Amino acid sequence: MIGRLTGLLAEKNPPLVLVDVGGVGYEVDVPMSTFYNLPPLGERVTLLTQFVVREDAQLLYGFLSHEERQAFRQLIKISGIGPRMALAVLSGLSVTELAQAVAAQEARRLVKVPGIGKKTAERLLLELKDKLSPTLTPIEALGTVPRHDHEADIVQALIALGYSERDADTALKALPPGVSVSDGIRMALKSLG
Repeated sequence: MIGRLTGLLAEKNPPLVLVDVGGVGYEVDVPMSTFYNLPPLGERVTLLTQFVVREDAQLLYGFLSHEERQAFRQLIKISGIGPRMALAVLSGLSVTELAQAVAAQEARRLVKVPGIGKKTAERLLLELKDKLSPTLTPIEALGTVPRHDHEADIVQALIALGYSERDADTALKALPPGVSVSDGIRMALKSLG
């Protein structure tokens, strides 16, 4: 419903900020990673938002980057993880750190976030596997798979077509070295089909 707000930053009281958009003040909850990067009061700010409707409230959550909002959306899809818990995760870990923890299946990194116990951390790791933003895949976040530009293009194309990161990586390994992007995509689709 409300996907983005651009206006003047009127108030900053963590985790709540007030954005004045044409005379209307929007209260927006933000993770600390966004809060620390906000401009000074009175300056113009643009926040990507997620509108959440509950029985007793209508809440707006804001983020400075697409990756943060995407991670938030993935987190709130998990059973037992509400918007407040998702904000706590993104306040305690950057999206990159979250991707690294998921890729390495490191529950201990998530347990350090206030409110996250061992069982919740394990559920998060299980549910988030292969669901992070294609621009920040767990394998790339760890830096374990160096890719040439054309290999990354092939993987991104396969992900855009609906294949998982794991399937795309498997298909990529089967390709001959130095294959062009278009040939690589064609050959990968054949191997996945």
